[in-house]
Amino acid sequence: MARSHIAAALGAAVFALLVIFQLTSTLRIPELDFWHWTVQEQGNGIPQTHLFNEKDAAEDAAEDAAADAVTAEGSQYLLGVGKADITGPVVELNLMGYANSSQVGTGLRQRLYSRAFIVGDPNDSSQRFIYMVLDTHSGDTAIRYGILEGLANMGSDYSMYTQKNVAVTGTHSHSGPGAWLNYLLPQITSLGFDKQSYQAIVDGALLSIKRAHGSTTLGHVSAGTTSIPNANINRSLYAYLANPQTERDRYSDNVDKTMTLLKFTRDSDGKDIGILTWFAVHGTSLYGNQTIVTADNKGVAAYLFEQEMKTNSNAAEGFVAGFSQANVGDTSPNVLGAWCEDGSNIECKLEDSTCGGRNEPCHGRGPYFGLNDGGTKSCYEIGKRQYAGALDIYNSMADSSTPISGNTIRSFHTFVDFSSFTFTLPNGSIASTCPAAMGYSFAAGTSDGPGAFDFKQNDSGSPNNPLWSVVGNLVHVPSAEQVACQAPKPILLDVGESHVPYDWAPNIVDIQAFRVGQLFIVISPSEATTMSGRRWREAVYNAAISSSLVSSASSPIVILGAPANSYTHYITTEEEYDVQRYEGASTLYGPNTLNAYINATLTYLPYLSNSSTTTSPLGPLPPDNVNRSLSFITGVVYDGTPLFKKFGDVTTDVSSTYSLGTLVSATFVGANPRNNLRLEETYAAIEQQGSYGTWTQVRDDADWELLFEWKRTNRVLAYSDVTITWDTGLTAQAGTYRIKYYGDSKSVGGTITGFEGTSGSFTLA
Repeated sequence: MARSHIAAALGAAVFALLVIFQLTSTLRIPELDFWHWTVQEQGNGIPQTHLFNEKDAAEDAAEDAAADAVTAEGSQYLLGVGKADITGPVVELNLMGYANSSQVGTGLRQRLYSRAFIVGDPNDSSQRFIYMVLDTHSGDTAIRYGILEGLANMGSDYSMYTQKNVAVTGTHSHSGPGAWLNYLLPQITSLGFDKQSYQAIVDGALLSIKRAHGSTTLGHVSAGTTSIPNANINRSLYAYLANPQTERDRYSDNVDKTMTLLKFTRDSDGKDIGILTWFAVHGTSLYGNQTIVTADNKGVAAYLFEQEMKTNSNAAEGFVAGFSQANVGDTSPNVLGAWCEDGSNIECKLEDSTCGGRNEPCHGRGPYFGLNDGGTKSCYEIGKRQYAGALDIYNSMADSSTPISGNTIRSFHTFVDFSSFTFTLPNGSIASTCPAAMGYSFAAGTSDGPGAFDFKQNDSGSPNNPLWSVVGNLVHVPSAEQVACQAPKPILLDVGESHVPYDWAPNIVDIQAFRVGQLFIVISPSEATTMSGRRWREAVYNAAISSSLVSSASSPIVILGAPANSYTHYITTEEEYDVQRYEGASTLYGPNTLNAYINATLTYLPYLSNSSTTTSPLGPLPPDNVNRSLSFITGVVYDGTPLFKKFGDVTTDVSSTYSLGTLVSATFVGANPRNNLRLEETYAAIEQQGSYGTWTQVRDDADWELLFEWKRTNRVLAYSDVTITWDTGLTAQAGTYRIKYYGDSKSVGGTITGFEGTSGSFTLA
């Protein structure tokens, strides 16, 4: 291509970006859920008999029955767990999730982590998998490429970890640093791609794998469940109700209330080394108007469980608790429902979540709505409810649990191009997917994070404002074939056919699943809605039985984990897609998206058979845009101090005494936290004075109750303040304490120098 053509194309793309900047600041990012693993009736799942011929089924049944014989304690596996810090830039970077350009980080309440879980065959190092839970919005293509490249560079000891057996899932937090995703669309509101943010995630993820791999030991896995009635609701009930009545009648709730937990126990001393849970609830407890980095409600749950295990005699040192997502698409943690914040104080309209015809005033309310804290206390409460549910399962497992049994440990992964994937539906008709596209209701947002302008959910007709057609056409004019394929979705952004300056959204999707014994984990790159997840899990459940993947003595346990490996937005049922609320408008590949995922999963399910000796095909590789992504994010130039002050000096000190339950804070002369992310370290700490006058650190910035805030006070002279606040109402005890600040300043020449600040001492009583 001639350079003039390249320049013209880039110019057009930049112009389009500028025009739609405000529009895309209303975008939201999807989530997902899992399954009640009691036996389901044959319902709307795709028939499974086409997977094997009779000879294959007979041979596999005999081999798998021998491999999967159930014992009282389950089978022995190679197990490993690991955890590492992935906290990226906590200031001056857009937060990922709400796609709100004004939501720029100003501090840290809770460090973010990668938690890695390894399950393997003790006698065959090639048969194992890694399930990772990252405190990020989602998995991502670029992040996964970086992790796999890092594993390849770590030497032969890690050569068994490949495309097929590494799953990178996100907790779907909407309050972590952004600017690390592979495709252009989610980069727009973050002003592009940030290498520092990306590298923090990749490096921490690799360290968590290294720790999990280094800790591998022989042990057993057991499963349990409980119902958590008050931690999620359906935010798109109107769309859910479009599903067949007979199908809905099979379930007691319009979201999945069941939490499933796996417990990892080592054989050498009988101690538990970790748990891995799945529960469907959006990471949107913290609202889009707050700017402090956290891991949202699942981060709270993991933190509380790991703290609990530090004093539990059954738990090993270094216990790791993973709280993974499931079919989260239409779930919300704002359990008080969606209400109009326009003075009317009425519930939002069921059909389209509007108030007087507008979507902006419609907001979901968490359990502690009204505190004007950005959802902080509600976030802690929803996390606490998940923690309590997990602890209930954990404490009851000695009397009631299901051992995971069978020597079959298998995995598959392949890439499938969903821009034109053709397959056969259960009724025998031929269906196809479409290049990725966003509908008008995508820009309406949800009650967790409303959009703007005149967009509304439940919009499957022509837009009332022709301006948006013009804006969308600046990105790409959809063809007649694309319009027909995506119908009834009215296309706002034809992102799958937009490739300038690089791909706006993924067309190539990850298809992946793991198996250990009778446990099957379906790994989705999208946020599946409640009913989508149920259908997907049921299809795999039925296939595992009809194809004799499991013995008659053990029923399959099927779990859905997501959003993983990439971010392909949402998956709705066909009925929900027709309604075209936010989730349907964000279902990228048209009305056949769910059936396409199910078909592709079942096509490769034979690779999870005990008799499988081959590797799933790689498929067409998606692009890696790490080194080609645009970035308009400015770096730190230098840090300065006011006259007669130095970095770390206290400008507002503590009082001498406080009552337990009050907030204690101190302010220091600060420097930009982007100078040093302090991974595996801390920006803030509380130290307690011992009986001999020595000081011991008792809190750091991984603890929820310690808040680190950074504020620029003079842009020209690069002055900044840091305020550290301790909420003593959660776990504090009487004693004498002081606040510590750890910072790093950057000189005009670029040299970075560490420093410390120390408050006066104070007494809690």
